[in-house]
Amino acid sequence: MERINQLEGLVYMTEINAYLEKNAAKFEEDLKVLLRIPSVSTDESHKQDMLLCAQEVVRQLNEAGIAKAEVMPTPGHPIVYAESEFKPDRPTVLVYGHYDVQPEDPVEEWETPPFEPTIRDGKIYGRGTSDDKGQFIIHVKAAKTLNDLHMLPVNLKFCLEGEEECGSPSLEQWIIDHADLLKADVLVISDTTMYAPGKPSLLYGLRGLSYVEVEVKGGDGDMHSGMFGGAVPNPINELCRIIAALKDDKGHITIPGFYDKVRPLQDSERQEWAQLDFDEEDFRQNVVGAKALCGEEGFTCIERRWARPTLDVNGIWGGFTGEGAKTVIPARAYAKISCRLVPDQDDREIADLLEKEIKRLADPSVEVKVTFHHGGSAWMTSPDAPVMQAASRAAQKAWNATPARVREGGSIPIVATFTSVLQIPAILMGIGLEDEQIHAPNEHLSLENFHAGIKASIYLMQELAELPEFKR
Repeated sequence: MERINQLEGLVYMTEINAYLEKNAAKFEEDLKVLLRIPSVSTDESHKQDMLLCAQEVVRQLNEAGIAKAEVMPTPGHPIVYAESEFKPDRPTVLVYGHYDVQPEDPVEEWETPPFEPTIRDGKIYGRGTSDDKGQFIIHVKAAKTLNDLHMLPVNLKFCLEGEEECGSPSLEQWIIDHADLLKADVLVISDTTMYAPGKPSLLYGLRGLSYVEVEVKGGDGDMHSGMFGGAVPNPINELCRIIAALKDDKGHITIPGFYDKVRPLQDSERQEWAQLDFDEEDFRQNVVGAKALCGEEGFTCIERRWARPTLDVNGIWGGFTGEGAKTVIPARAYAKISCRLVPDQDDREIADLLEKEIKRLADPSVEVKVTFHHGGSAWMTSPDAPVMQAASRAAQKAWNATPARVREGGSIPIVATFTSVLQIPAILMGIGLEDEQIHAPNEHLSLENFHAGIKASIYLMQELAELPEFKR
């Protein structure tokens, strides 16, 4: 801290920039090491890979000068916890991320192997590049830079989990049980996107999630459609009819009570977002690739994605799906449905409303079962909060561009848990881009953003250390 106060800003960053340039290739290689480990949390066959990945994260934390780093068990996959040497005169920054990744399927659609990171056209390709290995590691490399130069201005703690891609079933209780260990002044997460290439985001809101599975049962077994068709219930037909009835032709969700607790958009937000350089046609062509955009009537594309609740079928199956023909009436049909939520909706309440409406819509000839899988609350803070303004200044310096003030449609349910249990503010400083194919084949990350993100993390630590609220 004393050294930073004695250095002029230009001299300070000249030394840091020289270090970053010298170590850029090494940082990329360290990321590749992580990306080669198939840490797929949803597949039990990768349990050993999960442990190997956690151990590699510990190695890189140790190399970054974070001596206290360990793999801590949970009922599921382990959590990596680490902390720097504590200095009582400095604020404490808690960094959250996740080292688990989505499955690689369908493998045949990858241009290069999903777990063999490949660089082309200034991007690094591989599962986990943007979600989330390439993002959380920027803070580890920022810590290494500052520690090696004896310039670290804050205390650092890391909580890196291995179950985010399967709903973080162990993390909430782990946070509650380890609240004293996690005590900090601010939470920092990089697991989100920038507004556009070269345009960072000041992200102040996330949607929540309510996720259910629906089973519709007809007879005790599959039946011949010629012998029984027209006389017995068809669960697939019935499931499709129910799903179709959950929305009207204006994109409005018809579940009674669904919108009762939705926090309305503020006029100031709508005006600010309307001024963003957002091209719906470019978004349709280059990001979505669909023939047309659609959604809830009365709201813009940005408003629908960032600040309105949704209901989407994520998967539907049943009956015969193999090659050729098999004329059966299936015994069962299934669907997985997710609802993205906004403040102040409750995930369990929405799941209950959805179950009630599905059962009301169902024909008496079928049995319906609705299972709640997981969910989480929406999160929102003020973009004018001191820590958010510190993040804005850091991003501006790193990208030489004024950050857009945005919300995001995705969900990180654990943010609300961290902020409520630890009673601290949160900063979401993502370096991904919307077209980077997260959860899909050919996931990738801009290396320009990767290196700018390391610099942004360095600036953020400096900005937070200077906040009057955190002065000791």
